[in-house]
Amino acid sequence: MHAIPFYPLLESAIIGYVALVNAVSFVLMLIGYFALKKESDPFSASEIEALLKSPLVPSVSILAPAHNEEATIRDSVRAMLRLRHPKHEVIVVNDGSKDNTLHALIDEFRLYRSSRVPLGDIPTRRVRGVYESRDPIPLVVIDKENGGKADALNCGINYSRHDLFAAVDADSIIERDALLQISRPFLEREAETMAVGGMVRVVNDCVIEHGSVLAVRTPRNVLARLQIVEYLRAFLAGRTALSFFNSLLVISGAFGVFRRSVVVAIGGYRCDTVGEDMELVVRLHRYCREHKIPCRIAFISDSVCWTEVPESLRVLRRQRVRWQRGCLESILFHKRLIGNWRFGSVGLLGVPYFVTCEILGPLIELIGYLITCFGLITGSLGASTALLFFGVSALFGFLLSIGSVLLEELTICKYPNSADFLRLAMVALLENFGYRQITLVWRLQGILQVVLKKQRSWGEMERRGFQRVRATAPHSTHAHSEEPTEARKPESEHQAV
Repeated sequence: MHAIPFYPLLESAIIGYVALVNAVSFVLMLIGYFALKKESDPFSASEIEALLKSPLVPSVSILAPAHNEEATIRDSVRAMLRLRHPKHEVIVVNDGSKDNTLHALIDEFRLYRSSRVPLGDIPTRRVRGVYESRDPIPLVVIDKENGGKADALNCGINYSRHDLFAAVDADSIIERDALLQISRPFLEREAETMAVGGMVRVVNDCVIEHGSVLAVRTPRNVLARLQIVEYLRAFLAGRTALSFFNSLLVISGAFGVFRRSVVVAIGGYRCDTVGEDMELVVRLHRYCREHKIPCRIAFISDSVCWTEVPESLRVLRRQRVRWQRGCLESILFHKRLIGNWRFGSVGLLGVPYFVTCEILGPLIELIGYLITCFGLITGSLGASTALLFFGVSALFGFLLSIGSVLLEELTICKYPNSADFLRLAMVALLENFGYRQITLVWRLQGILQVVLKKQRSWGEMERRGFQRVRATAPHSTHAHSEEPTEARKPESEHQAV
């Protein structure tokens, strides 16, 4: 077959773009390392004891949307009530559950119908009842019509009473001192801190006892191991660096703390996107800069939430398609920020980074794989050029992944066992040969859903549940958490990780 003249030029352009995207990510990882080294040490035991008695610690309302979680909701609420904080309340929003979630809570915590009224007026689906406990515990349960996770969070915001609110997954494991640790930026830079995100880690196959992560280990499932490397890369490298430049655009839906007054002022969460967590953060940045309000949105690596990740390709695909769709929707809602110097580092760094590296980057890399294969088949591309493309992609991918694992080892070291490190290093290499390419296809599907305006859908999240990971296994390491929640992930639309 005849060679196509422009093919080598096109391939070179794609190689250059892929190299640029990976180089930017590599620089962010290096910045993330220095930012982590510079980050304040976690509160010591004596400091935590002092903070528990301090009137200066801002009060927090924990908002936990719940949908069809009858089997696990009791343990989840008990764990949230045990979190160490001088002044916090737990607000469970029963979002139209069809099982006995509400009755389980009423029976377990001796709830009665309360006359509590909302302080906020964010529009939500109809509230059917508000309940509080006869016992002296800071628990509020709101029963409402089903409206989705964003609507449930908005309802919780309306009924919350405290300065800050923490948006959490009711079934994740939050380390017992995490609420205090994540409050640090609000104490150090109170006037300008609007939101803080915590670190999300993979709990699959960790040793769980009474809702506590007793020991950390790498999962037996290879797919779950691959996601550990991805989480380390996303949080320790990407989010740490962007937080350093005050350009952080994403706070995980599993664990984030927000200043209530500002979120109410901007109208709460949007209900017309599957990326409501990212969209809220971008809108916070935009609102504060448009109104000349000092704004800092931070990430704290030592405030940890543990979550169970998918162990099947089918479930993982749904999650990644949803993530990519939510990312693109959030950027399109706020496209005015792209490259706009009036929005400071967010407009000049944060949003352009997501457009270049998280939206266009995967698309162009996937196109590169396709035209490289086509060029080899048709003879339009030489073998040396094709090897260069595959080599650049694999080498940069491996360097970023192994660098993120090393970053974990050099700073936080949740996996100090050498066998765990070797397992993660191995998947850091293997992910570039099949897994990475599959995720690129899924991300393209998320982009196409937005372009084709396909109806939004969260799908169902299938979980093993924590009950199956209780047995002690070799190569485990002790965690620093004490009494977070013991729960199984629900099969509902409330699983944003």
